[in-house]
Amino acid sequence: MLEEEDTCNTLLSQKLEASLRRISFLEIENEQLKREVHRLSTQNALLRGQDSDRRPTFLLKKTQSLACNVASSPEKQMDQNNNTDENSFVGDNSTARTRSPRVPKPPPTPSSFSSSSSHSSNVIKGMKPPPPPPPPVSWRSGCVAIKAVRRVPEVLELYRSLTKKEGRSDMKAGSLGTPSPTNSREMIGEIENRSAYVLAIKSDVETQAEFINFLTREVENAAYKDIADVEAFVKWLDEELSYLVDERAVLKHFPRWPEQKADAMREAAVGYRELKNLETEALAFHDDRRQPTAVALKRIQALQDKLERGVQSTERARESTGKRFRDFKVPWQWMLDSGIIAQLKSGSMKLAKEYMNRVVTSVKFDAFSDEEELMEQGVRFAYRVHQFIGGFDEECHQAFQEMKKLACD
Repeated sequence: MLEEEDTCNTLLSQKLEASLRRISFLEIENEQLKREVHRLSTQNALLRGQDSDRRPTFLLKKTQSLACNVASSPEKQMDQNNNTDENSFVGDNSTARTRSPRVPKPPPTPSSFSSSSSHSSNVIKGMKPPPPPPPPVSWRSGCVAIKAVRRVPEVLELYRSLTKKEGRSDMKAGSLGTPSPTNSREMIGEIENRSAYVLAIKSDVETQAEFINFLTREVENAAYKDIADVEAFVKWLDEELSYLVDERAVLKHFPRWPEQKADAMREAAVGYRELKNLETEALAFHDDRRQPTAVALKRIQALQDKLERGVQSTERARESTGKRFRDFKVPWQWMLDSGIIAQLKSGSMKLAKEYMNRVVTSVKFDAFSDEEELMEQGVRFAYRVHQFIGGFDEECHQAFQEMKKLACD
C-alpha cells in the first residue's frame, strides 16, 4: 500500500510540475501577444493618419486576430499553436517562431594556404620563392632537450640505498584515487509528441537542410597537416552547429553527416589543446619562495601528476587513435615522442630541478625543517622523474649532485 501511495504521489507531483510549466509558458506568451497588439494598433493608427485612402487592412485584421487570441483561454491558445505552428522553436524567452535558414560563415583558412598562394604568385612573376618556414620552435626545442638527456645511475643507487635502509617499499608520490562514480541519472521533463521542442527540431530539419549539407561537404573535404588548423576548424564548426536547436537530434535526420570524422577532429583538437595547456603550465611554473616548503613541494607533485597522466594517456591511445586519425586525414604526428610529449618531459625535468633546489635550500637554511624527511622526499621525486623521462639533462644532474652531497653528509 505504501509503495502504491508513493507511486501515486510521484505521478501527481510530476503532473503538477508539468502543469505549472505550461501555465508559465502561456502567461509569457499572453504578455507578448498583448505587446504585439499594442504595437500593431499604434502602427495602424499612424498609417491611418498619414494616408486614409491606403489603409493597410491586413494590419487591422492581424490586430483583431491577436486580440481574440489574447482574450481566449490559455488551453485554447495551446491547442491552436500545436495545430497550426508546425515549424516553431523555443527561443531565449520561450517564444515560438519559424527561423530563417542559416547563412554559414566561411571556414578558417589553413595556415599553409597563404604560403602556397604566395609561392604560386612569385612563380608567375618570375621571382625566386622564399625558403620554407622552419618547424615550430616548441617541437624543435623539445627534441633537442630530449636528446641531451642521459641516464644517471647514481639516482637509482641513492634511491635503492634509501629504500633498503628504511626497509620499506616505495610509495608512489601523488597517487590519484579513483573518483567515485556520480549518479548521472537526472529527472528530465516530459516531452510530448507535439511539444515546442519537437516542433523546433522538425523546423531545423526542414529549414536548415542546405546549411547542414554545406557543413557536411566541409567536414568531408577537410584534410589538414597542422593540428592547429584542426583546432581552428573545430572551433568554427562548433560555432556554426550551435545555431541548431539540438545538434545531435537534428543531425541524425541527415544520413550523410560524417559524424565519425567530426568526432575524430574534435577528439584530436581537444587532446592536443589539453597537452598544450599542460606544457604551458609546466614551463611557466615558478617556485614561490614565500610559500612554506611543504606547500611548494605539494604544488610541484600535483603538476607532475598531471604531466604523467597526460603523457601516459596519450601513449596508451596512440596506436588505436593514431590509426583512426590517419584514416580520417586528421594530423596525428603531435602524439609521437618527438612532438609535444618531448616538451612535456622537458617541463617535468624543470619541475624536478625546482623540487631538488627547494629541498636543498630548506635543508641548508630552514632550522625547523625535518632534514631526513625532506631528503627522502627529494630522492623519491628525483627517482620518479628520472624514470619518467629516461634520464637528466646537465642542469638537473647538477641539482641532484648537490642534493646527494647533503644526503651523504
